[in-house]
Amino acid sequence: MARHYLDHASTSPLRPEARQAMEAWAATGVTADPGRVHTEGRMARATLEDARDQVAALLGVRPRQVIFTSGGTEAVNSAVWGVTRASAGPVVCAAIEHSSARDSSARSAAVVEPAVDRFGILHPEALNEALERCRTEHGSPPTLVHCQWANHEVGTVQPVEAIVERCRALGIPVHVDAAMAVGHVPIDLTALDADLVSVSAHKLGGPPGIGALVVRRGLRIDPFVVGGEQERARRAGLENLPAAVGFGGAAAALASPGRIEAEAGLARRLTDRLLASGLAVDGVTAYGDQAHRLPHLVCLGIDGVEAEPVLLGLDQAGIAAHSGSSCSSESLEPSPVLAAMGVDAERSLRLSVGWSTTAVDADAFDAAFAGVVGGLRALR
Repeated sequence: MARHYLDHASTSPLRPEARQAMEAWAATGVTADPGRVHTEGRMARATLEDARDQVAALLGVRPRQVIFTSGGTEAVNSAVWGVTRASAGPVVCAAIEHSSARDSSARSAAVVEPAVDRFGILHPEALNEALERCRTEHGSPPTLVHCQWANHEVGTVQPVEAIVERCRALGIPVHVDAAMAVGHVPIDLTALDADLVSVSAHKLGGPPGIGALVVRRGLRIDPFVVGGEQERARRAGLENLPAAVGFGGAAAALASPGRIEAEAGLARRLTDRLLASGLAVDGVTAYGDQAHRLPHLVCLGIDGVEAEPVLLGLDQAGIAAHSGSSCSSESLEPSPVLAAMGVDAERSLRLSVGWSTTAVDADAFDAAFAGVVGGLRALR
């Protein structure tokens, strides 16, 4: 049976450019610590910095701003740790943020949750209300404000520029989780001017096990991982050179003129088809802001059917998908994202496409979905 992968938002297959970059590096046979002064070490250092240059070019920042991490989760934890170490104030973190932001914030400080609307949007007015609650309930302005570039479950794109502008005007550090957006929409972090931005390679077709924390020029934060002077003393541990090379290869491919726009256009056409196929079934609704969403991700609510049987039924039809509800993730709780939006947090289906998705994959979903849902509903 042919397989159809519609779960790129979880992890996207390795791009050919990333694989080729890693294979070319491996063929050199150079194995060395980039921190050593011998010839092999200097060769490794040059390779690492070339990869950093490629990632920085994709993000629109200077290479020195890019700290390589083990992934997006570590990047988020590093941002929270680095900022909250210097202040005892609360952290503003909406329930729609990724669990790495919610959990690391709750471990480090009191958390004030701003409200979001039914599409999962954090409006500037809700941020202002949360800032006031910080003062009235905790007696201080927040130490940090989180704002996703776009949501990982429903794809809603946030008014991130307005949120960052508000925080910068007040002198409040702001962290932007851009893991779901980078590589799928154009990004210019210098223009955004956020204090901290977290990125993950495997969301855009790079290798797993590497990400980056981008730090605004002039900002100094304590390192989360200590025990060495790597990454200019901002993240200890021997750098993951093979993964950095792959990350750089994927970033360089995406930075080529028109590449992101072309992929986004195709992704939008494919997800529009997936959305139409889903909404053609009675009792299925779309979650998130359809006018302002990521091009590669849609989320459906399915009335009367639990998420796990739907996922299993689709899997039997050769289709890989995901859900934010409790039974299909590592958590035993309903989706906090959907709960914050005021929709059914137990029954959702997330479909996401990427660089390797074709119309055949959308056709497979269209052929299978109604039968899977109808068969499950018949069992009730």
